[in-house]
Amino acid sequence: MQDGQLFTWGALGTMAGASLLVYFVVQYTKSLVDRWVPWLPTDVFAVLVAWAVLTLAQIASGSGVGDWRLYALAFANAFLVAAAAGQINNKAINPPGGKQ
Repeated sequence: MQDGQLFTWGALGTMAGASLLVYFVVQYTKSLVDRWVPWLPTDVFAVLVAWAVLTLAQIASGSGVGDWRLYALAFANAFLVAAAAGQINNKAINPPGGKQ
């Protein structure tokens, strides 16, 4: 933990940090998105949030804003981060060892 912060730009660039933040953002904003953009599935919304988190983390870490590879790689990784955030949600709803 750096300077008493739970999230740092470096931590958000990792699978664990990005997945956790995406999980929280989607959980807190899902009802608003469902109301304003009802045609947007939650999993697609999670990929968009993950892409934004990964892109901002890379830019904050010093990557060039004009480099197209930054956006392409963040988009590819966004699917992995969104899937991991979905698994966090599944474990929160159905914890291991809980009644099925």
